[in-house]
Amino acid sequence: MLTEIRGLNEECGVFGVWGHEDASQITYYGLQSLQHRGQEGAGVVVTDGKQIRGLKGEGLVTEIFTQEKIRELSGFGAIGHVRYTTAGGGGYENVQPLLFHSQTGSLALAHNGNLINATALKHQLEAQGSIFQTTSDTEVLAHLIRRSGFGEMKDRVKNALSMLKGAYAFLVMTENELMVALDPNGMRPLSIGQLGDAYVVASETCAFDIVGAQFLRDIEPGELVIINKDGLHSERFSLATNQAICTMEYVYFSRPDSDIHKINVHSARKRMGIQLAKEAKIEADVVTGVPDSSISAAIGYAEESGIPYEMGLIKNRYVGRTFIQPSQALREQGVKMKLSPVRGVIEGKRVVMVDDSIVRGTTSKRIVKMLKDAGAKEVHVCISSPPIKNPCYYGIDTSTQEELIMSRYTEEELRDEIGADSLTFLSLDGMVEAIDHEKQNGQCGQCLACFTGQYPTEIYPDTMHPRDKEIMC
Repeated sequence: MLTEIRGLNEECGVFGVWGHEDASQITYYGLQSLQHRGQEGAGVVVTDGKQIRGLKGEGLVTEIFTQEKIRELSGFGAIGHVRYTTAGGGGYENVQPLLFHSQTGSLALAHNGNLINATALKHQLEAQGSIFQTTSDTEVLAHLIRRSGFGEMKDRVKNALSMLKGAYAFLVMTENELMVALDPNGMRPLSIGQLGDAYVVASETCAFDIVGAQFLRDIEPGELVIINKDGLHSERFSLATNQAICTMEYVYFSRPDSDIHKINVHSARKRMGIQLAKEAKIEADVVTGVPDSSISAAIGYAEESGIPYEMGLIKNRYVGRTFIQPSQALREQGVKMKLSPVRGVIEGKRVVMVDDSIVRGTTSKRIVKMLKDAGAKEVHVCISSPPIKNPCYYGIDTSTQEELIMSRYTEEELRDEIGADSLTFLSLDGMVEAIDHEKQNGQCGQCLACFTGQYPTEIYPDTMHPRDKEIMC
């Protein structure tokens, strides 16, 4: 996904399977279904009960794995990972799953999220003699497990997890078992399913549909699930839990065919669009959405307002990864490479352009200009979430307040900056109600920190940008 096209990127997605003779093949298809969560690297690690082997690389799943390579990774258990670089930066060594070998056995780790106390823990571990092979915060868990004694692996993992702060969905695999853990706030989605006699774990339920697995349940905050030859067993590593799922999973990150805590993502986005139409009340001729994550909200907006929905913007799905980091000249053409206006739909029309969020503002400005250049009489920008004013420290690449345009602009100033005829954001209450309309979770069940500045965990100074430390002080 082009960084200049979308303003937000989530760190990664994880997938695992246990008890299936084609574990690596199942994981390959699972990772393909989660490719939207990270396009910079991918990996698969398998176990046959005697040894653990893996393959990883930089690029897309289809670029790294061939059918021949997948067949060579024989085993009944596997974990996989797709990565978008935030914490630790890029590089082959940071591509997951991370694999460690020792005289007492092997260990593979896959992680979705961000550890906010990783720097402090690294200093502590290095003082005790640990040597880190990567710059990823994920490696911290491996060292903590190794230093947690020589008892049962599940007890060592539980002890290590209790030292971590932040957002994390971990898959931990040894030669003979798979362990699955979710942080005490449950900030990242993580579910478990069943495929015949095998168990499947994934960041999103859409992966279950792809591999033919049946959804069983969501992993609970503070829960450690152990899967081995004796079946599935659940334990708690933290009793102090407070559900705070990342709201942006519903707004933007997750695929529309995924369910998060029994709430379908497409349905939630459509309800956001319906509520946005009630709040905006704009007179227009056509509604269009910015592909792909805003289409559901645009459909809801059109349904509620009575204004017809049209495909005013078309996404070019064949732009290669060559353009992920283009030259400055190509960057200016980035939106035109990825999106094209349909002149016959918007020319001479008053257009409502629905998008899911505004982060840095550059994308919205270019799309508004594109629509007006194609003949739109008016362009009214409607955002199906509140203004993002605060950085995220839990695995989204908005770790500094300085890069968030709504932390510096009023809505009127931003409207003028992007060249829109009007700019409307969905209210906070409207978004929360639209997502959890049946009150399954309640407002306390969502992390709203990027909108409100109220973080569900303590934020460590080492995690913050120096300018943000001054602001919060």
